[in-house]
Amino acid sequence: MSAIGRAIWFIESHFAEDISLDDVAETAGLSRYHLSRVFGLATGRSISAYVRGRRLSEAALALANGTSNILQVALDAGYGSHEAFTRAFREQFGVTPESIRKQRHVCNVMLMEPIRMDDTRTLKIEPPRFVESPALLLAGLAEVYAYNRTEGIPSLWQRFNAYFGNIPGQRGNVAYGVCTQADGETGRFRYMAAAEVQDADALPAGFSTLKLPKQRYAVFIHRGHVSGIATTAHYVFGTWFPESGYEHGETPDLFERYDERFDPHSGMGVVEIWVPLKA
Repeated sequence: MSAIGRAIWFIESHFAEDISLDDVAETAGLSRYHLSRVFGLATGRSISAYVRGRRLSEAALALANGTSNILQVALDAGYGSHEAFTRAFREQFGVTPESIRKQRHVCNVMLMEPIRMDDTRTLKIEPPRFVESPALLLAGLAEVYAYNRTEGIPSLWQRFNAYFGNIPGQRGNVAYGVCTQADGETGRFRYMAAAEVQDADALPAGFSTLKLPKQRYAVFIHRGHVSGIATTAHYVFGTWFPESGYEHGETPDLFERYDERFDPHSGMGVVEIWVPLKA
């Protein structure tokens, strides 16, 4: 993944936090000066403008969804007062936070969408290992994405990570990114950031559950930055499966398994891609 791709992934995964240019530069592997320069050339905006726009866009969506506490939205967006938030919001969108909350939509404002950076390099993939997995009960947060618009997945993980480790009934310390309901006609799929749980009792509001059957999986290794994982998945389905003689199982389409070898802060490490096989 390119340095700019790594920088964008880090911002998308951490923009709700107090991140610095040094944090972004470290993940990108560039100096502060060089990152600031190439980011602007590649995207047409500064890092600070991008972070500010993403935070305010998330705030606008929260207001449109009917939240009653504008001050809390302001604090979540990194502003210390209602006045400072309103001033920044008006500068960004040309309207006030109150007007968005009242109208309950964002059709008349231009939100800052996640920047998508393509990485077309070819990865060398290790041969898979094969695993017989017991049934799994997973619980987490899920959203529907288009195949070509997956930039929002890091922010889904950002929300889920606030619960990880404290989910009622959580088993182990492994996280799962599960793809299901892929639809080639609409170009959309459901993605869930999840953990294994013992049961579905007392889960946080907004959580979904997914039960995976006992079945055999081909397990592939993705190494490096997680933002390049789509390239590994494209190899699995575009090259490995057609040449392997195996058939894809029913559910899920695949899942990503994140264990202690993966660093969720930097996005670097080892991620396993588990693909079900038809018996």
